[in-house]
Amino acid sequence: MPAAADMMFDMPQVVRKSQVYDVVVIGSGAGGGTAVKVLTDQGLQVALLEAGPNLNPARDFKEHVWPYQVDHRGAGAHAELYFGRQQWGYFSAPVGYWDIPDEPYTVAPGNQFRWFRSRILGGRTNHYGRISLRFSDYDFQPEDGLSDPWPVTYAEMSPWYDKAEGFIGVTGTKEGLRTAPDGNFLPSISPRVHEVLIQKSCGKLGIPCIPSRMAMLTRSINGRAACHYCGQCGRGCFTASAFSSSQAMIFPAMKTGKLTVFNGAMARELIADDAGKVTAVSYVDKATHTEQQVRCRAVVVAASACESARLLLNSKSPRFPNGIANGSGAVGRYLTDSVGHGVSGYVPALAGMPRHNSDGIDGMHVYVPWWLYDDKRKDFPRGYHIELGGGFHMPMLGSFHGVCAQYKGYGRKLRDHIREEYGASVYFAGRGEMIPNKDSYCDIDPQRTDAWGIPVLRFHFQWSDNEIRQVRHMYQTFTSIVETMGGRVYGSAPDPKTAGISTGGTIIHEAGTVRMGNDPAQSVLNKYCQSHEVSNLFVCDAAPFVSQPDKNVTLSIIAFAWRASEYLAEEMRKGNV
Repeated sequence: MPAAADMMFDMPQVVRKSQVYDVVVIGSGAGGGTAVKVLTDQGLQVALLEAGPNLNPARDFKEHVWPYQVDHRGAGAHAELYFGRQQWGYFSAPVGYWDIPDEPYTVAPGNQFRWFRSRILGGRTNHYGRISLRFSDYDFQPEDGLSDPWPVTYAEMSPWYDKAEGFIGVTGTKEGLRTAPDGNFLPSISPRVHEVLIQKSCGKLGIPCIPSRMAMLTRSINGRAACHYCGQCGRGCFTASAFSSSQAMIFPAMKTGKLTVFNGAMARELIADDAGKVTAVSYVDKATHTEQQVRCRAVVVAASACESARLLLNSKSPRFPNGIANGSGAVGRYLTDSVGHGVSGYVPALAGMPRHNSDGIDGMHVYVPWWLYDDKRKDFPRGYHIELGGGFHMPMLGSFHGVCAQYKGYGRKLRDHIREEYGASVYFAGRGEMIPNKDSYCDIDPQRTDAWGIPVLRFHFQWSDNEIRQVRHMYQTFTSIVETMGGRVYGSAPDPKTAGISTGGTIIHEAGTVRMGNDPAQSVLNKYCQSHEVSNLFVCDAAPFVSQPDKNVTLSIIAFAWRASEYLAEEMRKGNV
């Protein structure tokens, strides 16, 4: 018998809604939320399709809940944490999954890839790390010839970064670094003890370590309160001080009367007329198992890079036999993720430190931007930035597994070791650039469908030697920083063959599957994220990105989506869309 996810629900009748919306937006994360905000501000009637439920912060966020206040201290009703079955931390902001029973995906033999999906209003922005870095001039126009240039320049995008930062609120300081362009910053946050020691170590090694650039408010803007420094941003923020598209963009848009939200709406297909324009979006109502259509004058697809590619590939017709807007064959191609590698270490100088409140914001108060752009001696192209951690985190289930694994014994001796080393560890995570390659892409699996009868994605993913060598450099750098602090790295050196590189997809920075470009034969979208072939179709997540720079993608998603949405509204006023 076929798996449950391969059994299509019987949906004999399509329910067609009578209202014609100006724009249908598919997906409510960074790109979809931005599109909703900008388009409703422009006075357009917008429908938003979200595959998950609505978000209720009062019900869904556990920002200030202590472990002892919940059953099993958050291990799950059936102790899922202890058996490796808890996909998403009990206290984390909802709702994220690596594996969704009704929504499978496949991975081609000999490949490794993991696909994270969020199914709730606001998507990943409810719980992402809020690291907000501008792409550099050379990211848009590469100088080494190893990847294609973008159809835009940094000078063109800088005003849109200004708008994005001014609205969401980004901390930082002006440093004048080409690898980390300055922005429209809020005041930065002072470093904590472990971060001061890391900065000193980096200084001795000639590595810059500067105030972090985070979408967390150090002063109130746009009706959102300044951060109260509880250090639990990953659980969701009641005061919306940590940016999320749900709280900062979509909830305000709902109050305008210009936005209609359809929850539990699993987008199936974009419906095009004989002229090739999108006239409706077909979706499955997950609650009623009915197929419905919502009509529109234009559509913004912002379902996340891979989900957006899947929707386009599944939208086939005689005019678009390979999927809508896919005359170039580029939909699904050029899939990338950030290169990832992590190292942790023990620093004796931090041991036995007096206990104090080191919460601050969740994550880092300082970070390391790429510092070797002009170094011709390194054996890999492009570069990476360094994220870091440490301090007195709230003890949780599993917090001391590492100490217990290192020391024999139990009772007082083990307890003393735990107390001595609590707060004495530091952590470094490299996030580097992957150069697009022909072996990394997603397509439709011809044998599998999900529970709604929608064909699923099949992933093909391979790192190149460029990324492997980059990760070796990360390990050497992190080890040098820890040892210069007087510490030692935990564990042994990584496997020489893989260098400990992350599995594709696990950094959750997928990009590049519906790329932009000037040549319709080689790209899907133009510089405004508008389809070359279908003038009323826009894609506004990380799918349009031509490359995967060593900067987290969310700020750039917002900047490009803002630009595309203003362009779309103007084109609609002119009658061009």
